[in-house]
Amino acid sequence: MLSRIPFRFLGLALFAVCFGLLAFGLYLQHVKGIEPCPMCIMQRYAMAACGLIGLVAGLHNPGRNGQNAYGALLALAALAGAGVAARQSWLQWFPPAVSECGPGLEYMLDSFPLAAALPMIFRGAGDCSIVDWRLLGLSIANWSFVTFAVTLAALLGFLLQRKDKTH
Repeated sequence: MLSRIPFRFLGLALFAVCFGLLAFGLYLQHVKGIEPCPMCIMQRYAMAACGLIGLVAGLHNPGRNGQNAYGALLALAALAGAGVAARQSWLQWFPPAVSECGPGLEYMLDSFPLAAALPMIFRGAGDCSIVDWRLLGLSIANWSFVTFAVTLAALLGFLLQRKDKTH
């Protein structure tokens, strides 16, 4: 089914979905006042990477080898995002007994040189276990995981269906 949809359309659709989700995250941040934690920021980077890969792939419209290369890049970005989202979901479901909350992202970037702030961001310092918003019972981190998982499943489905057409 997916292999019948033009690759260019799939890439541009992925870009549109990622752009929409990132825009919604910015809406929640700037309009609703929900500040992202460092793990949220990392998920945004992974979502932006997935969207940019989709945009470039859609504009390029490569042949089979190029599709495989874009697929590998997309898989890496989506796996990274899914890993961070899964870890944050775990922290939300099973918050630590002693709060590991540290300074917020803005404070870290303002107070420390980038080389010192990056490790703190990757550690997830901040209140990443707090759930500020839910939709259908799922937190933002849960939805982020679902999005990355669906992206990976669709990529796998596309590649497998495309492979079956050649045999």
